[in-house]
Amino acid sequence: MADFMGMMGKMQELQGRMQKMQAELEATEVTGVAGGGLVSITLSAKGALKNISIDASLLKPAEKEIVEDLIAAAHADARAKAERAMEEKMRELTGGLPLPPGLKLF
Repeated sequence: MADFMGMMGKMQELQGRMQKMQAELEATEVTGVAGGGLVSITLSAKGALKNISIDASLLKPAEKEIVEDLIAAAHADARAKAERAMEEKMRELTGGLPLPPGLKLF
């Protein structure tokens, strides 16, 4: 029974740490860039779009498709960085706990 109580205590601790991590991820921002910095997109580490910045030199009617492609590329870059940030936070959070590979807690 002591083992069960110990496990329950660890699960409650993990739940509290998960809530803290979720708040940290919402506050963590990552920025993806494309076109040598002409377009940048900032996301929360949870993937919420926070900001888009487009260099004024791109705002020409003939450049519309280029701008759209650069926005998509910058978003993909920011999403990849956000995923890496979440993975790093999860490694910190679960250090020492035996979780099966590939298990996602959020």
